[in-house]
This record gives sequence, C-alpha cells and structure tokens, in this order.
Amino acid sequence: MNDVARTAGVSLKTVSRVVNGETTVAPDLAARVQAAVETLDYRRHLGASLLRRNDRRTRTIGVLLEDVSNPFSAALHRAVADEAGMRGVQVLAGSLDEDPGRERELAAAFAQRQTDGMILAPTGSSQSYLSGFRGPIVFVDRRATGALGDTVVSTNVAGAAGAVRHLLTHGHRHIAYLGNLRRLTTARERHRGYLRALGGRAGPAVHDLLDSVAAERATVALLRGSDPPTAIFAAQNLITIGVVRALRRLGRERTVALVGFDDFPLADLLDPPVTVVAQDPARMGRTAALTLFERIDGDKRPPREIRIPTTLIPRGSGEIAI
Repeated sequence: MNDVARTAGVSLKTVSRVVNGETTVAPDLAARVQAAVETLDYRRHLGASLLRRNDRRTRTIGVLLEDVSNPFSAALHRAVADEAGMRGVQVLAGSLDEDPGRERELAAAFAQRQTDGMILAPTGSSQSYLSGFRGPIVFVDRRATGALGDTVVSTNVAGAAGAVRHLLTHGHRHIAYLGNLRRLTTARERHRGYLRALGGRAGPAVHDLLDSVAAERATVALLRGSDPPTAIFAAQNLITIGVVRALRRLGRERTVALVGFDDFPLADLLDPPVTVVAQDPARMGRTAALTLFERIDGDKRPPREIRIPTTLIPRGSGEIAI
C-alpha cells in the first residue's frame, strides 16, 4: 500500500479508503489510486486486513450443501451468492456428498478461515461439533441435531402427503415409496407424509437409495415383482430420474403413475411430463442468507424455524389413472 501511495502521489490513508471500497474519496484521487493498483498489480492481503478491522469480520460466509451440482443445491447456492454479493461478502462453498465426515472436515476448514457465518444442510446424525464455531449458523433444507441455529426448510410432510393424495384421486391404492437416506430429516418427513396420506394402506417402501442408478434398480425390481405397484412416489429428484429411466426401460411410463418430490430440469419436456412437488430453492437460499446476515449484524432473538411452502405441479405422469 505504501508503494501504491507513492506511485499515486496520495496518502496511505487515501489508498486504504479506496481499496476498502469507501465512497468518500474524491473521484480524481480514487482514479489515481486505481491506476497505481493496476500498474503495480497490487492485491489486498485479507489476513492483514482482518487484523486491522475493528469488527473482526472477514467478509466471507461458508455454504455447505449436499451437492452443488444438483439443480436444487445449485439454485439455493446461487440465491445465497446473490444476497452476499450485494453486501460485498464472498461465499465459500462445498459439497458434502451425504458424508458426515466430510461435513465435519469442511465445517472445520471454514472455522479456520474465520468465516463470519455458515449455511449448512446437515448430513450427519449430530451437529454438536459446531459448538465452538465463532459465527452464527443457519441450517437449510434439513434440521440439525445437537446444535442451535435458525432453520429454513420446505413443508416436507404436507408436500409428500399432497403428492400421495393426488395419486389416490386417480384411483391408485397400491402406491410405492422410494426414498433416500433415512438418517436425513427430509427423508423421514417425506415418508411420514406418504404414510399419513395412505393411512393403513401403505405400499412397498425402498429406503436409503443413494442415486438415480440405485433408484432405477429398485424400481425395476418392484415392477418385476409378484405384486407390482400401480403408482410410485419418489421422494427426491435424483430418485425420480432413476424411476423415469426404469419406467421407460420397461415400457411402463404410460401405465404406472409417478409423482416426484422436487423439480428437475427438463421434467416438463419428458413424455409423459413428470408431475412433481416443487420446492422453492431460490426462496430458501434468500431466506437463509437474509437470516444469517441478520444474525451477523447482531440479531439476538431465539432460533426460529422458517418453512417454505411446496407446490404440486400436475404435468401428466401423476395423472395416469389405474
């Protein structure tokens, strides 16, 4: 910064104000500083600026999601990044791949980098290890265990129950459930909604499916079994994709009804188009980010749970009558 000041012919304080984004510097002085910065290829030392800041903030937050390449996680992450960008805050992101060990590892890495806060989609059975994290934490998509923090979730039970009731109205009584890891609160809640809608008429259930390949295999096994279901409720978007592949592979896409939880790209362009219970990941991301920034700014209210409504979108696959 001394080199920049000498080159621009200004004081060190003026350089500091310009590189920290303050708008009170005269335009001609700011232009001289920016020209010197470019000429000298100057880069801020974030660690040094942290030591000098009175509020001790790093202007960074961490976001840990299931898989940032998944359309749901990608939309949620983008909404967080947009909110952070408007505040001059950088987002450090990571994919957990449903691995509790990776969750702890990445959370520790963010703690070492002294991020001002974190948004986390829990995958482990307990988040008690977060007790020493210095900033606020907002849990998104799933509830945490053993840790306090605001939580932003979808209406999983109601959404799943609505999906199954939709199938019931089209005459189906033998409805299968395909879900992902039972240790996840979302999986348990969506299965609870499935059971609530069916009462005592629950059909076959396959849990702990990790990806679309496993879901495809499970669907083929069900439909080739002695008592195949007439309809399927798939409780996660990758599982829905696996079910679609299995139905097409067996030529059953027009005879077996399907409703999936969570939308996915091109679902409306398939034949038949896939009926889904759509979440609103962008709204979830915005809400989680706004809640986190409120906490960073000093909000001391008790932790709260914010539920984002789901929407049933009939497109064709869920309207196949028995």
